[in-house]
Amino acid sequence: MHPLTPKRRSLSVAAQLSLSFALVLAMMLVLTVVSITKVNAIEGSLARVSEDNNVKQRYAINFRGSVHDRAIALRDLTLVGDAEVKDVMALIDKLDADYQQSAKPLDAVFASMSVRPDERASLERIKAVEVRAMPLAAKAIAARKAGDIDAARQLMLGQVKPAFVEWLAAINQFIDLEEGMSQAESAKARSTARGFQAFMLILLSAALVAGVVLATLITRSIRGALGAEPDEVKHVALAVDRGELYHEVTLRHAGNARRQSIMEALAEMSGNLRNTVSEVRDAAAGVATISAQIAAGNSDLSARTEDQAASLEETASAMEQLTATVKQNDGHAREANQLARNASDIAKQGGAIVEEVVDTMAAINTSSRKIVDIIGVIDGIAFQTNILALNAAVEAARAGEQGRGFAVVATEVRSLAQRSAAAAKEVKQLIDASVNNVEAGTRLVERAGETMEQIVASVQQVTDVMGEISTASHEQSVGIEEVNKAIALMDQVTQHNAALVEQASAAVATLQEQAVNLNQAVGVFQLEAPDALVAAPVAGVAPARTAQTAPLLRTVQVPLQVAPALAMEKLAA
Repeated sequence: MHPLTPKRRSLSVAAQLSLSFALVLAMMLVLTVVSITKVNAIEGSLARVSEDNNVKQRYAINFRGSVHDRAIALRDLTLVGDAEVKDVMALIDKLDADYQQSAKPLDAVFASMSVRPDERASLERIKAVEVRAMPLAAKAIAARKAGDIDAARQLMLGQVKPAFVEWLAAINQFIDLEEGMSQAESAKARSTARGFQAFMLILLSAALVAGVVLATLITRSIRGALGAEPDEVKHVALAVDRGELYHEVTLRHAGNARRQSIMEALAEMSGNLRNTVSEVRDAAAGVATISAQIAAGNSDLSARTEDQAASLEETASAMEQLTATVKQNDGHAREANQLARNASDIAKQGGAIVEEVVDTMAAINTSSRKIVDIIGVIDGIAFQTNILALNAAVEAARAGEQGRGFAVVATEVRSLAQRSAAAAKEVKQLIDASVNNVEAGTRLVERAGETMEQIVASVQQVTDVMGEISTASHEQSVGIEEVNKAIALMDQVTQHNAALVEQASAAVATLQEQAVNLNQAVGVFQLEAPDALVAAPVAGVAPARTAQTAPLLRTVQVPLQVAPALAMEKLAA
């Protein structure tokens, strides 16, 4: 489920409070940051005055005291007697040591921090004058130690005194420079303090004004969002929680056009809830009626489903017998097809043998013809031999007694030639008869070969027909098995439908119970005020008028005579 979050077109109360406190805290943060900055600035100015300028000014004052006292000591050196010169010289040395004790720290200060150029120039001037004055003082001291008081006095008046006056002037200029810098830093600190005071007053005034304005705006926003006082909103919510929907909400602070107040939302919710509860009651009654009709239809459907299941069982038994018969026919067709194939193979073998016989007879016929030709040659040889023997006999007769032996031989040769010719004639006659018989046999074998080819073709056709019969029988067997499976599936579906009908009957019974429970649950809501409460409404609410809001639930009215048919169609689907 998705959380119910309203569309916000303006800032929420939490956002308004957060922004208000954030603004005040931001002002405080700005005030704090500016305060720290200004205090740091004042502190820096005072530190520069106390730690930098005053220190350097104090060292310069020490310079001035040392130089002034040494000038007096140098003057006294020309005025005292020889017995007091030693004391005056000790004083001069001590004053010089004091000067150096301040000069070294001052040099360290100038070396460790950044100073202004005029400060550094002023200090360099002091050092330059010191470099010129100290040798002159040393000459005057040397002249006094030598006992030349006049020379020492002239040096003092002519050279040492102007040098020391210039030295004191340079020191005083440095002191005045540091004094001016201290006064400038003090004035800067006072100006910063005055500006900070003004800024604090302005920012505090702005914070007060912003706090008052934000408090007013937030109060007005909260009151507008609630639409009434918080206690009144609480009473209305508790009344709805108790199921008292007959109260009318009294709006004290209407919401604006962009945002609906909580009281307005409660009023609209109460009206919508009244309509919803009323429609739920009507719908619950309709559900109870329709569920009763569905229960009656389920009973009729259950009986028909049982009859259909019995019929399917009988059909399934018959299909099983038909399947067995078709399988047996398929087996016989397969055997016949195999026998036809074997006969076809045998016929093909016979045709091949007949073809070989035809070829053999043709070869015999050819050999017989060759023998006839050979016998013809032998007959010709015998004829020639007979003629030669006859000629030999004639020549032997002519020769008389001398040719009598040769005549006998010729007679024998002629007799043999005649016998050979007679034998060759007989063999030729026999060969001719054999050739005629072979030719007749060849024609018969050729006719037998043609007949055998026709037999092979017929057997092949029978084989093809038996193959088609076997294939058809197999397909018929497969089809009947599929029909048998379909009938078994229909039987399972019918059994499942019967179970679904039973479940539907149980569901309808549960639906009837739920309708009763729904009526009881909706009975908690009171759509009309009791007589005892009409005169005493709840604080912040009054008895409600008929709500004009759109209902949240739409009830579909189904004719009672159509409901069973719809239920049967859904269960069948």
